Amino acid sequence: MHMRIPHIETTADVSLSEALDAAINNKTKPLGSLGMLEALAKQIGLIQRTTRPTVTKPAIVVFAGDHGVVAENVSAYPQSVTWQMVENFLANGAAINVFARQNGCALHVVDAGVNHDFGAREGLEDRKVGYGTRNFAIEPAMTADECAAAMQRGAELVATLEGNVVGFGEMGIGNTSAAAALMHKLTGVPVAACVGAGAGLSGQGIEHKRHVIEQAVARHAQVSDPLDVLATFGGFEIAMMAGAMLEAASRRMVLLIDGFIVTSALLVAARVQPSILDYCAFSHCSDERGHRQMLECLKARPLLQLGLRLGEGSGCALALPLLHAAVNFLREMATFESAQVSTADK
Repeated sequence: MHMRIPHIETTADVSLSEALDAAINNKTKPLGSLGMLEALAKQIGLIQRTTRPTVTKPAIVVFAGDHGVVAENVSAYPQSVTWQMVENFLANGAAINVFARQNGCALHVVDAGVNHDFGAREGLEDRKVGYGTRNFAIEPAMTADECAAAMQRGAELVATLEGNVVGFGEMGIGNTSAAAALMHKLTGVPVAACVGAGAGLSGQGIEHKRHVIEQAVARHAQVSDPLDVLATFGGFEIAMMAGAMLEAASRRMVLLIDGFIVTSALLVAARVQPSILDYCAFSHCSDERGHRQMLECLKARPLLQLGLRLGEGSGCALALPLLHAAVNFLREMATFESAQVSTADK
């Protein structure tokens, strides 16, 4: 069983593209002088099919899940930190709470598959598929049905959002191991270049993690279909993000992509529906080893480079003001005609 993949149309539109170029170039500034903000304004205009795009009711969704591969000692932190950090999110104590609040952004915290019983909790969306995945060093992390269920629940969650911008974040001890395995399988980049420190491994710890992942990919060498790769190495939160991303793009929302783990979910989604990349704004380049190469594989230009490697959607919240700036200059800045400013000599 696989999730029904929604159709995602390309945003390419020659006449609208020309209209957006004209609108951007006619603002009271030298041509191209707002750099990446101009490209971002044009991208959002194409997504929203207008020369007057908006950022309306932006939301960041943090998906939390646990990973069986932590049994292989691939993380500097115990698995219990996943549920403890979810509690921190619910208590408004994490970085993402601070940054989302600062930027007037709705924050949704989702239990995708944490190895903990939270019970009914204010502010926690219960979409739990299971109590963590199985250990992919030994067996597939998820069955095809579990993976499809996670993707479907992600899609259903996006359908409840009111705004036109959604940022993706995650929490899950062990999930950089899952993301590194996904990156290797989907891009062909050697495992050694995909594996980093995660939440703080030593050099020796990184070597051990690399060895575990190399053995795991050898064990599951026959797996090649993107959704089978996701089920074999992914996590409930990664699968849920992939499903949510596909649904968000099919609804012509702007997708704000965070760091290494979120981008690994996008790698899967982009293998299934390549036109999803038209809808993605890449918030930053993470300091987690492998993220820069992952972005290069997607031909992505990150908006920020701040040395972040926190996750939680923190990069999305920090990049959100740039989306506001992009749509605002296009909507509100004077034109040469309206301001009676002389244009440059040709």
